[in-house]
Parts: sequence; structure tokens; C-alpha cells
Amino acid sequence: MTEAQLVLGTASIQSPPRRPQRWRQDWFGTPGNALITILSSAVALALGWFAIQWLFLNATFAGTPEDCKTASGACWPFLSTKLRYMAFGFYPYEEQWRPLVSLIVFLGSITVSMVPQMWSRKLLLSWIFLILPGLYILMAGGMLGLRAVPTTQWGGLPLSFMLSFVGLACALPLGILLALSRASDLPVIRVLATSFIEIIRGVPLISILFMATVMLPLFMPDGVTVDKLLRAQIAIIIFAAAYIAEIVRGGLQDVPKGQIEAGKALGMGYWPIIFKIVLPQAMKKVIPPLVSLFIGFFQDTTLVTIVGLLDFLDTVRSAMRDPVWQGIAVLEGYVFAAAVYFLFSALMGAYSRFLERYFRTSHD
Repeated sequence: MTEAQLVLGTASIQSPPRRPQRWRQDWFGTPGNALITILSSAVALALGWFAIQWLFLNATFAGTPEDCKTASGACWPFLSTKLRYMAFGFYPYEEQWRPLVSLIVFLGSITVSMVPQMWSRKLLLSWIFLILPGLYILMAGGMLGLRAVPTTQWGGLPLSFMLSFVGLACALPLGILLALSRASDLPVIRVLATSFIEIIRGVPLISILFMATVMLPLFMPDGVTVDKLLRAQIAIIIFAAAYIAEIVRGGLQDVPKGQIEAGKALGMGYWPIIFKIVLPQAMKKVIPPLVSLFIGFFQDTTLVTIVGLLDFLDTVRSAMRDPVWQGIAVLEGYVFAAAVYFLFSALMGAYSRFLERYFRTSHD
């Protein structure tokens, strides 16, 4: 073996050079950086110590409202007493196993649907013809020996999840269709789609909810009524579709024109080019803004309280208005609601990052 081969062999088995630790330079490299680091650490430690005292050290874990009046920490008996009401609202107490099972099945189905290996036409058909109808039958009752429960008594977490996830799932294909219509070469279709998007985006969600609740029944035949929950769901679908359309349109504009020309050169028609070439590339580019929009709409479902629906946040506020606990447990309810919203929003954000990595490594 020559000397050069020995040198190369020795170099190949050596570990790669260690990257210099730059955290000291980034955090304490200059007097300004050091001051900001020290002040930020002091504030974080002070807030952390206050949270530990309030949540655990000075908290009341058992007792009555009178015991919480003298405590300086969190009142956990309030949450244990009001947890079922905050989760399920006015749903009949003895029937609350039904929304609990529905919530477990729904979240389990969502978890399975998030796995890329499970994406198929069978999964979509299962949602349309099996999961959603089954959950509705379980919640509404009136058949299979289940007691009928009107939608006016639905509330809490099941209502929030249904309005947000089902609404956004229905709004996504409608938004894609609106985006394609706005980018169409046909003037009539383009003008209609543009007008619809701009009108819906030009008014707040509260206005759309009021219009769906008050004006939609005016267009129905005599004797025909539309369920209040369905009206709110339609309003959220329409409103979300307009925003999704603009996000998807941005992704469509980022697809090079050469991709479309290449499809035409291969003899492909318009729709095969759109669904096999353009949309896959466009949707991959708009994953972050789409997920941000989904998180925002998941939190904006709290606005349905103005049309008489009791979502999760409103059940928490209603529980705090109980005369027995009023003025005693205020921060506890909002902290619990914030923790729930943060948990699911953080999970959606993590899934967004997973999708970005998946499409980058699997399709680039």
C-alpha cells in the first residue's frame, strides 16, 4: 500500500471535525447580547417560579369553594367539579358517554388519517360514509335505541372540533375549486370566483354567521327550517373557503409555466395536468400558511357563541359564572381552556412541520 493510500485510509476513519460551539458567542458574545440573555433568563425564571407556586405549592387540590377563598394558589376542585360540563356543555348528563366516545373515535380517526401510508380513496370513503355518519348518529340519537338529543344541547369540545375540522375539511376542496376558477382563462368563471372571494374576505366572520343564522331561513320554503348548527357550519365553510382559495392561488402562481407546457406536450388534457402536475406542487408549497389558517379557524370557532351555540370556551366561561364558584375560580378556567387550545394548536403545528419534511424528502 502506498503512502498516499495510507494517508487517505487514515483520514477516512478519523471522526469529522467538531463544529465549534457558538452558543457562548450568540448569547454572551457582546455586552448587549449578554444583557439581553441575563434579563430574559431572569424574567423566565421569575415567571416559572410564580407558575410553580400558583399551580402546585400554594394550590388547593381538594375541598369546597370556601377552602379556595383563603388559598393563594390554583383552585383545582373547580376543574374536577366542572370538568364534564366544560367538556360537553348542556348535553344530558347520563348520556355524556356518547360525546366522550365520539370524541375518542374522532381523534383516533384523525390520528390514523395523519399517517401518509394510510392515505387512500378507501380512507376518504370511510370518512364520508362511515365515520362522520356514525358519529352524528351517536351524538344525535333517535335510532339504534339511543335517546334523541337535539343539536341545541350539543356543546363543549365535540362541538368545537366538529365546527372547525369538519368545516375546514369541506372548505378545502371548495377553496381549491375557487382558486382554479379565479385562475381560469374563462372571463365569466374568473369574475364570479373573484367576486365571491373578495366579498367573503371583505366582511368579518361574525357577519357571515349572523347572515347564515338570520337570512338563510328567509330563503327557505314555508315550513322548512335549517338546523342552527348546520347554518353555522355552512357559514364557516364558506368563510374558510375564501381564505383557502387565496392561499392555494399563491401556490398555483409559484408553479412554473413550463410544467403545464410539458404536460400539454405529452398530450395530457386540462384536468389531468391540474390534478397530476400543478396541484401536487402547489399544495406542497402552501402547507405552512394552510396549517396556520387551520389553527386560526380552530380558535375562531369561539365566535359561534353569538348565534346561540355553546362551544368549548363558552362552556368554560359559563362554568365560571356558576354562583357557587363565581369570583373564586377565574384564572383556573382560562388557564385550562388555554392549555387545551395550545395542545391541539401545537400538535397541528408539529404535523405541519412533519408534512414539510415528508414531502421534501419523498417527492423532491
